[in-house]
Amino acid sequence: MRDLLKGSNIKLTAVNDSDLPVIADWFNDAGFLRYYDMIPAQPMSLRQMEDFIKDFEASGEKFIYAVRENNTGKIIGVAGFEEIIWSNGVATVFIGIGDKGYTGKGLGKEAMKLLLDFGFNELNFYRVNLNVISYNETAIRLYEGLGFVREGTYREFILRDGKRFDMYLYGMLRPEWDNKLNNTAAIR
Repeated sequence: MRDLLKGSNIKLTAVNDSDLPVIADWFNDAGFLRYYDMIPAQPMSLRQMEDFIKDFEASGEKFIYAVRENNTGKIIGVAGFEEIIWSNGVATVFIGIGDKGYTGKGLGKEAMKLLLDFGFNELNFYRVNLNVISYNETAIRLYEGLGFVREGTYREFILRDGKRFDMYLYGMLRPEWDNKLNNTAAIR
């Protein structure tokens, strides 16, 4: 059997209490937040971060995972699914590599592959959605390279520094993921 949620460089695990101060630091970094989410870069206290994670743990419609380096177990980001509609097999995926020392090394791509494999093959999703702000060109290249299809645009949806930006809506269907795997190298 395959080792789910573990790739050659990273693994996806539960978020531990000891991870919360690190994640809270990321959520206090406006640069991280402006690429991670569409909401304003509002800092979070450690207590707010604890509540944020507890909300994921208590929900049956969203999951958050720690992205960890295999060798050290160090948390380098977070990823997961939200807005899950089990009856339709639909979810929205999210990812953020918070440790700047690990960006630009292909680890976000590896994490997304692990998430998509888990979502389609273990959680039995048929469709996975994502949203991305138009200025996040690195993420757009990643998502399109994985096979996500741009399905729409919320025009001038995001306001940053007095300028408006579009938000792109992407989706991937399970047959598209299966086809992508059959036409490329294995996940790991």
